[in-house]
Amino acid sequence: MQLPSSATVAAVVLSVVLFICATEAHNITHILASHSQFSTFNHYLTTTHLAAEINRRQTITVCVVDNAGMSDLLSKHQSIYTIKNVLSFHVLLDYFDAKKLHQITNGTALAATMFQATGSATGSSGFVNITDLKGGKVGLSPADYNGPPPAKFVKSIEEIPYNISVIQISTILPSDEAEAPTPGPSQMNLTSLMSAKGCKVFAETLLASPAEKTFEDNVDGGLTIFCPGDDAMKKFLPKFKNLTAEGKQSLLEYHGIPIYQSISNLKSNNGDMNTLATDGAKKYAVVIQNDGEDVTIKTKIVTAKITATLVDKLPLAIYSLDKVLLPNELFKAAPTPAPAPAPEAHAESPKHSKSSPGPASPADSPADSPADGPNGDADDLTDSGVVKDNAGASLAAVFSLWFAFNLLM
Repeated sequence: MQLPSSATVAAVVLSVVLFICATEAHNITHILASHSQFSTFNHYLTTTHLAAEINRRQTITVCVVDNAGMSDLLSKHQSIYTIKNVLSFHVLLDYFDAKKLHQITNGTALAATMFQATGSATGSSGFVNITDLKGGKVGLSPADYNGPPPAKFVKSIEEIPYNISVIQISTILPSDEAEAPTPGPSQMNLTSLMSAKGCKVFAETLLASPAEKTFEDNVDGGLTIFCPGDDAMKKFLPKFKNLTAEGKQSLLEYHGIPIYQSISNLKSNNGDMNTLATDGAKKYAVVIQNDGEDVTIKTKIVTAKITATLVDKLPLAIYSLDKVLLPNELFKAAPTPAPAPAPEAHAESPKHSKSSPGPASPADSPADSPADGPNGDADDLTDSGVVKDNAGASLAAVFSLWFAFNLLM
């Protein structure tokens, strides 16, 4: 059997290294940071949280405009929520670098935008039409736009094939739907939103508590609510009624985080998070963890799972849970039972039957803590190990190929 040449092995090693480098995450704010003429566009990508959404996507094109173009948009004095819609209309869900823009099949292409993906656009209003024009120009226009393309391709800013392309266009793309007034969160009724989507018991309990004002006061600055579903809340009500007035308020506020967290943010930002109930030494923190597509909210008493996204619109996110979150500041975990005493040794050698069972192995023993009890540090070690193993696997692949290359040299 003929061994592969050293050149072949070297090529394979190089391909693996390049693949790993190519799949590293991009960062749109870092890309634009070195271009001061796009500082306003970059600022609003961060303010509207669009930057984080862009960074999580692959195979996209961001159409940026310079500071003068952003001034035209800002002169309309639109809300930050409308500005987010407008900017999301400038993020194409496909990769278009300079070469591809000038070689479009049949001279025209239709691209979906991030605004289309929000579900707020009707019909084809969330699509952008790209057209090759005479004289080497490329025009961009809303799909439902009548007339010559209002925006032109100016130049390429950054190209990371086929991950992200950042291009400059001459002006903001007009869109009546994206620019339509968008109600702010203060115009929304939190309890009505929850009641209509399966969290009526929690909403009614919140409405009868001072905690309701705490939630309302935090909406504009960003708020994430974890509301237990009706079945879970009904089951918990007898315990809730036994709490003091202060305890009831703290428990309800324990189901809110004073920042906006989209579902993708929760999946990528695991760890401890303070809640609306946090007050100095009274930590009232929760632990966010994800297992694949599932996101769990853990306390030292219970682990609840997000079952549905009820609202996810900057700066408000509401998720339903399958359980009520129980803080250890108000509830105590079930005590761990003491181990059974070992049998006393006897002078005589006992005659054991071969069929008599020996002591139960840890795998056969019942769990030391209740199903909803604390899991200790084991979960954290497992999660950390998975991350390290994944990273190690990539490095192992590279070093294995490098080693094979050296053997053949």
